Amino acid sequence: MSEPQLVAFLRPVRAGNAFEETVERLLQAIKLGVVAPGEKLPAERELAAQLGISRVTLREAIRALQDAGHLDVRRGRYGGAFVVYEQPLPRHGDLRRAVIEMGPSELADALTFRMAIECGAAQVLAAMELTEDQRATLERRLADVNDAAPADYRRLDTAFHLSIAELTGSALLTAAGADARMRVTDLLNAIPVLGPNIDHAAAQHAAMVAAILAGDPEAARKAVVEHLEGTAALLRAFLA
Repeated sequence: MSEPQLVAFLRPVRAGNAFEETVERLLQAIKLGVVAPGEKLPAERELAAQLGISRVTLREAIRALQDAGHLDVRRGRYGGAFVVYEQPLPRHGDLRRAVIEMGPSELADALTFRMAIECGAAQVLAAMELTEDQRATLERRLADVNDAAPADYRRLDTAFHLSIAELTGSALLTAAGADARMRVTDLLNAIPVLGPNIDHAAAQHAAMVAAILAGDPEAARKAVVEHLEGTAALLRAFLA
C-alpha cells in the first residue's frame, strides 16, 4: 500500500453524506489499486479518524463493500478488511459500453480534466527542488510500471501517474489527480494490454521523468501531453 497516496482518499468527508462519501473514497482507493489485492485497509480507529467519521459509519461502509465483493473482513489478531477486488480482464464491447454510459460530452470533459491536472502536476513537480527521496520515489514508480506483468500493469501505471501529483506535497492536487484518473479508469481497463502500446508508454513515461528530474517544466508538460494524446488516440482506435 502507498500510504501517501492513500491519504488523498482519506480526507474528512462531509457529515451530511458520510456513509456515501466513505464508500466512494474507499472504492476509489480499491479500484485505482492504491490498496492492492490482498492488502489490508488501515486499522479501523485510524481510518475513522482520518475520514472524520464514527467507527459505526465506517463499519457500515466496509460492510457494503464486503457485500459488493470488494473486501473480505477477517476477525482475530491478524484480521482486518482485505481487498479482494481485482480488475476484470477486458472483454469485447467493454470499451464501447463504458463510453456509451459516459456520453460523448462527459468523455471529452474527462479527458480534458485529466490533461489539465496531469500537465499541471508535472510542471509543478519539475519546478520544485526535489529531495533525493522524492527523486528515488519517482524513479522507483517508473521502474515498477516498466517491470509490471500484464495483469498488474494498469494498477502500477496508475501508481506512477498518481505519484507525480503526490510528490508535489499537495493533498488537493493528489486528490484531483486521483479523481481525474478515476473518471477514465473503466475506459483504460477496457483496453487490452498491448506490447507495442506498452513500449510507447514506457518511452513517454521515461521522457516525463527525465524532464521532471532535469527541472524543466515545459518539457515535462510536453511529455505529458504526448503521452495522454497517445492514450486518447488508442481509445479512438478501439472505438472506430
